[in-house]
Amino acid sequence: MNVATYEFPLSEKVRNYLRLEHLFNQLDASLPADSKFKEIQFFNIFFTITDMIERLDLRSDFIKDLDQLEKNLKHWSEHPNVDTSALSTALESITELSKRIKRTSKFVAKFKEDKFLTAVRQRFVTACGATSFDLPSFHCWIKQPSQYKDKDRKVWLSHLKLVRDTVYLILSFLREGGKYEHIQSENGYFQGNANNKNELVRVRCDVSDGVYPVLSGNTYRYGIKFMKLVPEQDGVSSVTNKIEFDIACC
Repeated sequence: MNVATYEFPLSEKVRNYLRLEHLFNQLDASLPADSKFKEIQFFNIFFTITDMIERLDLRSDFIKDLDQLEKNLKHWSEHPNVDTSALSTALESITELSKRIKRTSKFVAKFKEDKFLTAVRQRFVTACGATSFDLPSFHCWIKQPSQYKDKDRKVWLSHLKLVRDTVYLILSFLREGGKYEHIQSENGYFQGNANNKNELVRVRCDVSDGVYPVLSGNTYRYGIKFMKLVPEQDGVSSVTNKIEFDIACC
């Protein structure tokens, strides 16, 4: 059995969180940047993240979500069987992140003060803009000793840490809030209802037969339809036979 987990956001906010998490994971995979093309990959992802952070109103979403998490944890602390040590640690993390975010007006303001990054970023927005004739300063930087470049990267990544830690924490609590339920769909389609607190639908299924789910809907009602990776000869891609899968609404 070859099981895959799909995550479908029910709100634009969670969609942005998932995209940022995906980009941060890609950024990790680009390190160590031990070749010219891995260096280019790192900067491509890095600038995609900074552009996204600059474009979105993450600060207000973060504050609302962290405040809600803090209220939930304080409510759970009244439960007699709760792990008080784990809850206390989580509450401290949430409180600290919330304080830091409220003290921060803009997450990527520091990057605009870096002349090297500013020059490189202007060229990276152009397709194939990282050539030696477009960016001689960048290619000079690439040839510097590893410890020199690692020091720069450490500084740049430190300015993203607050956003990264907050996204990871919020998504971890969101995922933990949903329990999987086993579903048997007779015709490759399932319709479900979401309450106003659900922001994410997780689907876990076997993909050995080349079948995958797609979701449509909103925070009130959603539908999951299973499709074939390779359409049949008549062009039909939808699945009409019985499909078993697990689903969690978070």
